[in-house]
Amino acid sequence: MIRSCSLAFMLLFLVACRAPVEEVTVNVSLLADGRTQSFTYTSRVSVEELLANAKIVLGELDRVSHPLSLQLAEGMLVTVRRVREEQVCQRESLPFQRQRIPYEGIATGQERLSQAGKNGVQEACYRVVVEDDVESGRSLIGQPTILTEPRDEIVLVGPSRSVEPFEFAGRLSYINNGTVWSIRDNATNKRAFRNSENLDSLVFAASPDGSVLLYTVASSETEKFFNELWMVSLDDDDEPIKLAPTDVLFAEWRPRSSNTIAYSTGERGQGRAPWKSLNNLWLMQIDRQTGRTRSIQEIIGEDVGGTFGWWGTNFAWSPRGDRLAWVNADSVGVVEIEGKQVKTLLEYPEFNTSGSWVWLSQLSWSPGGNFISATAHGGPLASEPATTSPVFDLAILGADGGFKAIMRRAVGMWAASNFSPSIDLPGAERSEGYLAWLQAREPYNSIYSDYDLVVADRDGSNQKVIFPGYDQPGIRKSDFGLTAIDMSWSPDSRHIAVVYLGDIWLVDSESGEGRQITFDGGASNPVWTR
Repeated sequence: MIRSCSLAFMLLFLVACRAPVEEVTVNVSLLADGRTQSFTYTSRVSVEELLANAKIVLGELDRVSHPLSLQLAEGMLVTVRRVREEQVCQRESLPFQRQRIPYEGIATGQERLSQAGKNGVQEACYRVVVEDDVESGRSLIGQPTILTEPRDEIVLVGPSRSVEPFEFAGRLSYINNGTVWSIRDNATNKRAFRNSENLDSLVFAASPDGSVLLYTVASSETEKFFNELWMVSLDDDDEPIKLAPTDVLFAEWRPRSSNTIAYSTGERGQGRAPWKSLNNLWLMQIDRQTGRTRSIQEIIGEDVGGTFGWWGTNFAWSPRGDRLAWVNADSVGVVEIEGKQVKTLLEYPEFNTSGSWVWLSQLSWSPGGNFISATAHGGPLASEPATTSPVFDLAILGADGGFKAIMRRAVGMWAASNFSPSIDLPGAERSEGYLAWLQAREPYNSIYSDYDLVVADRDGSNQKVIFPGYDQPGIRKSDFGLTAIDMSWSPDSRHIAVVYLGDIWLVDSESGEGRQITFDGGASNPVWTR
């Protein structure tokens, strides 16, 4: 009893002796929604409780300066930033680019504004972050939508080099930056033909006497047709004349006739295809002075034209003008004009390019009209499908169907073989001549290979590479169009005009010496006449 009383007394004594508890006072500030509030607490309170007392409701993106679980301390300033995201779409200027293009129609050192630049317009959408009604950042959503394409500023600049005097036989016409150009007798006699612009290179052919040029122009009325057929006199300053046919894929003057044209047409293509060929053939007589159609005759009616018939059929007149050679994706033949008879001379598997274009051979007649040179798609090298074989051979075909031979294996798909005009040598029993073609340096990768110019006798003997030389870049195909012209012989067979690195070079058929006669990189389709 006495012991229990002693313990109780001691406990009471210890409690009575403990120091009194000091009250805690915490003064804090809260900055939110544009105003500052002060709070005083005498007990421990967290940041989250402070916000609840102030009736601050946080949004999903709002940011608080301190962790919500943190206990408040004396003098603390708690800041709440209101954050939201917005989507903003706005139109923006799309700057134009500036191009300086060499152009032979301007003197060396001079320049001319060809097209004024104009900015385009695009619409861009952004995700915008706004903190307390002030934008703090933005990021692009996807890619901008172009509403108006910019138009480049184009300045034409005179080439850095000018052509040196150089005499040759006949007249050489060509396309330069979409315009008709012609040179006669001397390389310095260059002439650009006004109002003959925007050529599409589907048709570029001279009349038998070399005085009138036939060509196609890309149409501005693209909803109606894709091109128009025009002609221009090369001997005077008359305005070009528009002819009746449109959507023309092939057209060529009839040899030994001054006013007759063979042509083939198509229609606007669908999807990736630039056109859809009708694989027809017409013969048209015109008035050379006015361009008016005098008569028109159908030689071949519309036809599907086989597997890749949508690309079209190319034709080439015989020297006598009595028939045309034809070629499509898988065969070569002739059509007799008088009897309208179509004969096939050679068949081979079509080549599948897996693109929006189709490979066709170029054709050339021997001067006497007895033979046709063409490139034939060869058989498979291994187990690949026949339509993907990389083999392309040089074939010589008898126009009457009685002869067929492969003159050279694996020349490449752009061989473009071409018979020269006849050469009458003193004391020779018969006229002589040559056959030229382009030989692929990588014959089994010939679509993009470099090529060399080869010249041989007409029977294929005495083959020799004459240009540009193995130590130089090779000739490259640049125009995969239906009827692109890669080379042309001079009337005396002394020179070959060939497109090399975007310019036209005249190559001596004997020595291989090359002379560059254009200097702006925009030349194509050389056509040589007397």
